[in-house]
Amino acid sequence: MYRTHTCGELRSENIGQQIILSGWVQRVRDLGAMRFIDLRDRYGITQLVTDENTPESIYEVLENIGREYVIQASGTVRERTSKNPKIPTGEIEVELSGLKILSSSEIPPFTIEEETDGGDELRMKYRYLDLRRPVIRKNLELRASIAGTVRTYLNNEGFIETETPVLIKSTPEGARDFVVPSRMNPGEFYALPQSPQIFKQLLMVAGFDKYYQIVKCFRDEDLRADRQPEFTQMDCEMSFVEQEDVLNTFEGLIKYIFKEVKNVDVENFPRISYSEAMEKYGSDKPDIRFDMTIVDLTDSVKGKGFSVFDNAEYSGAICVQGGADYSRKNIDELTNWVKRPQIGAKGMVYIKYNSDNTIKSSVDKFFNTVDLQRLINIVKADRGDMILLLSGNKNETLNALGELRLEIGKKEGLRIKNVFKPLWVVDFPLLEWDGETERFFAMHHPFTSPKTEDIELLDTDPGRVRANAYDLVINGVEIGGGSVRIFDSELQSKMFSVLGLTREKAIMQFGFLMNAFKYGAPPHAGIAFGFDRLVSLFAGLDSIRDVIAFPKNNAGRDVMMDSPSSISREQLDELNLKITTPQKH
Repeated sequence: MYRTHTCGELRSENIGQQIILSGWVQRVRDLGAMRFIDLRDRYGITQLVTDENTPESIYEVLENIGREYVIQASGTVRERTSKNPKIPTGEIEVELSGLKILSSSEIPPFTIEEETDGGDELRMKYRYLDLRRPVIRKNLELRASIAGTVRTYLNNEGFIETETPVLIKSTPEGARDFVVPSRMNPGEFYALPQSPQIFKQLLMVAGFDKYYQIVKCFRDEDLRADRQPEFTQMDCEMSFVEQEDVLNTFEGLIKYIFKEVKNVDVENFPRISYSEAMEKYGSDKPDIRFDMTIVDLTDSVKGKGFSVFDNAEYSGAICVQGGADYSRKNIDELTNWVKRPQIGAKGMVYIKYNSDNTIKSSVDKFFNTVDLQRLINIVKADRGDMILLLSGNKNETLNALGELRLEIGKKEGLRIKNVFKPLWVVDFPLLEWDGETERFFAMHHPFTSPKTEDIELLDTDPGRVRANAYDLVINGVEIGGGSVRIFDSELQSKMFSVLGLTREKAIMQFGFLMNAFKYGAPPHAGIAFGFDRLVSLFAGLDSIRDVIAFPKNNAGRDVMMDSPSSISREQLDELNLKITTPQKH
């Protein structure tokens, strides 16, 4: 028997018991007459102690023990004289009567504690050591807890968890595929799924009615904090439902997760249209933990001789509460921030409505006090506030105002991590125009249904068609998205035509789905949640990497396994692949 208890289990009621523990040595402290070992496993830390009554044989073993050694310890639980209220086992310690080294360890490359001295790349290289740190372990325990909660809710709602294939057909829409060569079919390739979209629709044709899956997906995209080449999706589909049914079901799921996992009651989720989100927040994933909405001032600022406003397609403003106290240095920093290439604004105008009722602006030369007071009234600023204005191309300016709003929200401490404000964004555009290829692309995917009242616009003005689509946004993060699906073969064919797919190409790519629709497809709709993002939100993290056991770095590499890597000539020959090595100069 390696252990009778775990290192996080013993309490004062165990005093006097003979026990056995096994785990990793966190640290050894030598105080002369006494020595202490902090023994750690997944469940916690227990202090082991030696004194003048300890057998000499234990001291002999102790001489050879270092950090991260795996040991087995036996002894008697006793009350701790100097208690540690910071850990659950802090009232007791174990007086050693036996000690055995199970496995030795080299000195680890970084400290395995809550606060480590290891940088990101080093921790990723030795991820198996990083996973010993309680802070990372807790994230993965949280992940497991959320997954279990999801399954409980959906199982109780009558959903069937169903696995779908990982080796599938490559499709041209969406992000780039990861492709897999087929040895048995020379010159042909599988693709790894970007999502189980087609299969879950086929399951609805098959009559499964309610499907879900917590599933790995793959996209060959450039990486960032909330994106990995392989990620986990919480994928769901339902038959004989409309948009309202989907929103109600999965709003219930999110509320259930918050209550079960964090014991937080979340209010009903507001719903706003895509156009309203863009106009008011400059983003289709608005953070509504704070106000500071965008106000359109385009017509109100023209005609004063200020060419920046007069020549702009759009001028908009946000109101910073208490911002009249910002110094010139603060304003210059914000101006430089919005002029960065990532934001793209040409400059920024400010209007301060001071507490003493005076008004000061950076456009006093063009706008008199009456003009400025009128703008203050439109924006509904109070004394002590400051108005910030940007101008230019409408879409670019709204985006810049949205980013500026978030930056000020962060600086002012308005984006509080333990406050959760979910909402639904609905009525997205069905299509988006790509000027480079001069064709429309599906904003979500080609199986998204247009709103019934907009279908006729597919023939005359496709860019105005709204989708029966919806996104779940929490605290400015897109957590999930879905749509009502096209289940009518004629409408699906028309959609392919608008996307520039000939009938032959559509049949080649999606013929199996179109054929399935010939045999009685029910009305259906679904949604998929970014599971990694959801867990990182619950964990209060900005990056998804620390809620994934073995993540990739920003270059898409696994630095622990050193992959991707080259393969042997024999493997290449088996797969009928020829690699051309670039010439070195």
